[in-house]
Amino acid sequence: MNKCLDIKSIDIYPLDVPLMAPFNTAVSNHSSVNNVAIQVKLTDGAIGWGETPTLPPLTVEDQAMAISVLKGEANSLLGRNAGEWRRIAEELLERLPEYPAIRCGLEMALVDALAHSCQIPLFQFFGGCADSVVTDITIPICSADEAERLAGHYHRQGFEIIKTKIGRDINSDIERIIAIRRGFKDCRLLLDANTGFTVEETLDILAQLRRSGIEPVLLEQPVAREDWEGLGRLAKEAGVPIAADESCRSPQDAMRIVKDNLAQVINIKLAKCGVLQALEIATIAKANGTGLMIGGMVETRIAMGFSAHFAAGLGGFDWIDLDTPLLMAEDPVCGGYIAKGPCYQLDVGSYGHGGVLTND
Repeated sequence: MNKCLDIKSIDIYPLDVPLMAPFNTAVSNHSSVNNVAIQVKLTDGAIGWGETPTLPPLTVEDQAMAISVLKGEANSLLGRNAGEWRRIAEELLERLPEYPAIRCGLEMALVDALAHSCQIPLFQFFGGCADSVVTDITIPICSADEAERLAGHYHRQGFEIIKTKIGRDINSDIERIIAIRRGFKDCRLLLDANTGFTVEETLDILAQLRRSGIEPVLLEQPVAREDWEGLGRLAKEAGVPIAADESCRSPQDAMRIVKDNLAQVINIKLAKCGVLQALEIATIAKANGTGLMIGGMVETRIAMGFSAHFAAGLGGFDWIDLDTPLLMAEDPVCGGYIAKGPCYQLDVGSYGHGGVLTND
């Protein structure tokens, strides 16, 4: 076995970044990112970076817990061969089934280090289907006036798809969506309820929007994670494609969704399942003709860069939702992809995903 790939060290860093404005959804409010960065060094000198988002209640993990668990796992992984990353990922799943974001951060750092050791960009590691992605941009739950202003701003920056959070109050949601259309008449609208509605409320808001001449291109996770019946009903009756997000956290969830036709699209977020299981979910969706979306939690360019390379390398992702670094008041990452409006150029002459924490 190639000893050059042995894990020499794993370092853990708090990753605290303010947001430009509060990021409000149906289930949470955040004014800053308080994540964890993971650096893996191999004996050949290769370095890889991963990120664990900690956004209760969106994640089980909070920052203090994640740092503590990650330090324990780091000690157990020293001397292991990073070339066995799939085996390591399976062991992490057995030990930490309830902490997917922690597993994900470690898997990201291991894979990134391997790509550095192989001297290839990460999109090539995952298959090389493309070297760029084009993301949407999110408008959180906010006032109608602010939503209209943001929509106009994003229009001028070249975005085509506006994603807006809904799910707290139907009347306010409709006012905000109509305001977005005023600010950006030709935008494609993606709605994300974050489990905030019942089936009846979902059908109601869609009917009201249609009366205003608005038809979303995609509706993400309208009902509770465990409301499988409701999700399937909306997939049949909503008249717009339904994306399963919170309802798909594992390959087992993906199998249920495709078998029972519960959604037209599966949103893969690496922090929900880890890199290895994300690959399995993508395989299941592709084999069954289910659309793919790549998304994330509120993460920096470390995690978003990794996810962009993942989706570009595998190919087949019709929906790209990797915009959270654009919503941050500062960028703690140097290197990595280059953002030109909604386009992330990944082939920038670096290895792995290329992002490095600047305060390392």
